[in-house]
Amino acid sequence: MSYFRITLHRSAIGLPQRTRGVLAALGLRKRNQTVFQPVTPDAAGMIMKVKELVLVQEVDQALTTKQLREERKPEPGFWVEKAVPR
Repeated sequence: MSYFRITLHRSAIGLPQRTRGVLAALGLRKRNQTVFQPVTPDAAGMIMKVKELVLVQEVDQALTTKQLREERKPEPGFWVEKAVPR
């Protein structure tokens, strides 16, 4: 089963109540929040209503919150991009 990975990219502040209701139905409340919805015509229709506000990818499986957190986490340490002249 495949899923839509939906991330709220833009805020819904100042938008009509109907648009905010669609975001709430998708499960989105905060910017940069990611939810997974099964690929259905209903979910696709809701995404089309708010397509300017969200980023959508189709993925094979839904990730857990722990996996999403690990995905956002930067690698430890640092890189030396250019040596300082001495």
